[in-house]
Parts: sequence; C-alpha cells; structure tokens
Amino acid sequence: MTDYYEILGVPRDASPEQIKKAYRKLARELHPDVAGPGSEDRFKDVSRAYEVLSTPAKREQYDLGVDPTAPGGGAGQGAGGFGFQDIFETFFGGGQQRQGPVPRARRGQDALIRVDIELVDAVFGVRKEFPVETAIVCDVCQGSCCAPGTSPQTCDMCHGRGTVQRVARSFLGQVMTTAPCPHCQGFGTVLPQPCAQCAGEGRVRSKRQITVDIPAGVDTGTRVKLTAQGEVGPAGGPAGDLYLEIHERKHDVFERRGDDLRCSMELPMTAAALGAVVNLETFDGDREIDVQPGTQPGQTITLKNLGVGHLNGTGRGDLEVRIEVSVATDLTDEQAELLKRLAELRGEEKPEPRLHNPHPGVFSRLREKLSGR
Repeated sequence: MTDYYEILGVPRDASPEQIKKAYRKLARELHPDVAGPGSEDRFKDVSRAYEVLSTPAKREQYDLGVDPTAPGGGAGQGAGGFGFQDIFETFFGGGQQRQGPVPRARRGQDALIRVDIELVDAVFGVRKEFPVETAIVCDVCQGSCCAPGTSPQTCDMCHGRGTVQRVARSFLGQVMTTAPCPHCQGFGTVLPQPCAQCAGEGRVRSKRQITVDIPAGVDTGTRVKLTAQGEVGPAGGPAGDLYLEIHERKHDVFERRGDDLRCSMELPMTAAALGAVVNLETFDGDREIDVQPGTQPGQTITLKNLGVGHLNGTGRGDLEVRIEVSVATDLTDEQAELLKRLAELRGEEKPEPRLHNPHPGVFSRLREKLSGR
C-alpha cells in the first residue's frame, strides 16, 4: 500500500495543519506550470495523499490498512462484512435517509467580533470602520476547489450518486444498506488536482475593512447583525452572518442608566442657598441650569431629551444632574463673623438637629405623603 505520509514528508501523528502546510509546499513546487513537464505524476501522488490524509474518515480507513482511493476501498466491512451498526441503520433510518450526492458548497459559519465604542457613540450612533479577518472565496480557483485548468471528476466508486449500496447476509437474511461513499465522502465527485492556494477548500482567510453604522441606543452586550458578512462557506458557499458585540467604555463624567444619563454637580453652599445659573457641558454642548434658591444636597435637576437615543425608536432619554453642596472650610475671620451674624439672624446659634431614618419603610413614606410632609 502506498505510504501517503512518506509522500507528504510528515510523521504518522501529524496534525491537520502540518498536513495542509506540507501539501501546499509540495503542490507549489511540483505544479506543472512551475516544475515543467515530467512532474505531473508526482503532483498527482501528492494530491492523492493530501485527499486521503486531510479527510478524517479516509485517514482513519488508511491508518487501519485500507486505501480508500483504491477500487472498492472501504466499500465493504470485510469478508461477509455486516455488523450490528449496519442492521441498526437499516431498520432505524441510518444511512438511507439521504438521496443523491451532498453539495460540496455549503453555507459558511457566523462570526462574532467585539467592538469598543464611547458613550457619545451610543448617544447619537456612529459610523465605524475596522478590520475583520474571515474566510473569503479563493482568488485562484474562484471556489471550484480545483487547480486552474482542472475540474471535479465523477467518483469512480459511486458513479456520482454520493452513496454506495451493499448486500450482506445476516441472521435476518439478506439486507441492503446505503451509506455515504467512502471515496468521495458523499459529494459524488473527487478533486483530481486540489487548488494549491486553498488546499481544495475553495476559500482562504483574509483581512478586509468593513464600514458599519452602529445605531444610537446600543449598550454593552448589544449585538449588531451584518447579513452575509461572515465566513464564506466551503467551495465558495454562501457567507454566514457577522455579529458585532458592543462594549461601551465608561465615561469620566456621565453614568448611564438605561437610556438616561446621570452626573453630579458640586456647588458652594452660598449658590445652593441663594440660587444661581450655572453652565453644564453636555454631549449637546453647554446648557444653562437654573439652580433654585434653597436647593438641598442630593436634589436632582432633570434636563429632558439630553440622554441616550432610544434603540430602534425615536426620541432620547433624560440627563439627571444631582446637586452636591460643598461646605466652606478655612474661613477668614471676616467670613466667620458674617456666618455668625447669619446664624444669629436665623436663630441658629444653638441648632437643634432633626433625626431621620436614613431608610424609611414603605408605610413611613406613605404616611409622610398623606400628611403632606
């Protein structure tokens, strides 16, 4: 039996990547367009070795001492070859469910990549361009899987049907089973000379730039679907979808809660007591905030429609500004005298603190509302 491992120059425990790498190297060296006349037979041997060792089922047969490329190779189960698995498949629907050859071209897998965005991108939406590495159609064979100038040939074992039938004797009598052809793996055709560029897959990996419009309102964990932008399938099959998983970076000032934004603004106690008009820089530019006299620490001022845009909708959330009051320290003598005078005028020289439960219960809050407090 031909030693396919020796032909490719790889050990018997070689990985699929080692086998593919060895084949590509030899295929380039021995291709008739490069090596010239006289290399055809050697090129065919290398292609046949790769066809067997790159296909798990064929490699398993070969390692067991059966050459799947030989006439009748792998078609039987040995002398009388009919086992329990054949019986099970025959009576419970195994290999007889499929009729006809399997298409070599299949849909590609979906791909998922992470995209980092800023909070402002989520507020208004953004158009981003970034690189993506996926499988694309091989530019040498254009998805045919064959070397230029060649084409798939009808399988000699199954004659293009993609399946083989066997008749064997068992304790149940003569039974016929149908199974995928072990020579062509059910495709109905074989590749006499696989494309050296893509190793007979009809696709190669490549980087490309894509541009996508990310809508307003996305958040960490949101997935944006790009139809048919994923992996091209084997033999140039239809591409899968590409999903962008959004990751929103934290902002230094604004905190997001759903589609609302929150921030804190610190004011001196005089501004909180007397009232003031202050500017706040938002994503929409500077906005004036009218702080009413007597504003208390923790009080919230709401700016409508300055939050995050609603995903798949219209309008925006709100911006909530929490007021923090800073108490003056390091007072001068004059400032201290003025505050003492203010305390006298308000009768607060000896203040009497009012105690509150920091976490009042539901009934306490309801009682306060009913009493108007």
